[in-house]
Amino acid sequence: MSHSFGIVIESLVAILLLLTIGYCMLLNTRLKRLKADEHSLKATIGELITATEIAERAIGGLKHTVRDVNENLGNQLTSAAQMSQQLKKQLAEGDNVIRRLSRIAIAARPLAEPEAAPVAAPRASSAKAVAAAAQAFSERRRSDGLAA
Repeated sequence: MSHSFGIVIESLVAILLLLTIGYCMLLNTRLKRLKADEHSLKATIGELITATEIAERAIGGLKHTVRDVNENLGNQLTSAAQMSQQLKKQLAEGDNVIRRLSRIAIAARPLAEPEAAPVAAPRASSAKAVAAAAQAFSERRRSDGLAA
């Protein structure tokens, strides 16, 4: 019995060894697959890092561009506001000149003389016209050192 008992135990060990070898082959296959997945995962991570760096540089460039555009736009808005103020002043001066010119033109117009008017009357209206023209002329303002 000891001889058959030894064969049974050795057979059992052989079967267990075969099962172990089979399981090791299965694990080897899975490890190879895992190793291949690891390489592809490393490649994917590398690509992701590269894409992230490119995106960070692009964001930095966009921030710089936005800053430049903001400064440019601010300068242009300031310039436009100044030009608007200058145009308002020039329009006011133009209105003032037009008013003075119209007063001068009204004052320089000969008045309709009645038919029975005395001889001294035209001189008086002529004197009034000259006085009004002189007054309108004296009311002019100087801007930038030049007569307006």
